[in-house]
Amino acid sequence: MNKDHLARQPNPVDLHVGMRIRARRKSLGLSQDKLAMALGLTFQQVQKYERGANRISASKLYEAARILGVPIPFFFEGLPVLVDDDAAHSAGQGLGDAFTRFMATQGALELAELFPRISNAKIRRHVVGMCKAIADVGDQNAKVA
Repeated sequence: MNKDHLARQPNPVDLHVGMRIRARRKSLGLSQDKLAMALGLTFQQVQKYERGANRISASKLYEAARILGVPIPFFFEGLPVLVDDDAAHSAGQGLGDAFTRFMATQGALELAELFPRISNAKIRRHVVGMCKAIADVGDQNAKVA
């Protein structure tokens, strides 16, 4: 990847913070419009924050934390510790990036809420195995296409 391409990619930290905002907003049952009104923004701006397309300022993050009822560090939980700027662009190997990619998918929040409710460990393992099998089939189909 060249540097111009990397510059157009959302920063992994912005993606992570945006996904945490989205997850908390959805867990409270707030629409983007209601959060935007409380923040004095348009819902489009909230969308951009949640996608990581725009960076949220410190003052808006502080206000969002107050509105969403979480401490500011909540937005950074699960973020891999980055040593330098190059690491920020290669954070794709970390658990924080996997969480960010997961939370960006449709239905992720619902799965995250339901999975812990499966009390039987064997069934949870089967669900994970089923997900792996479905993902592998998707990978194989992508290679054929």
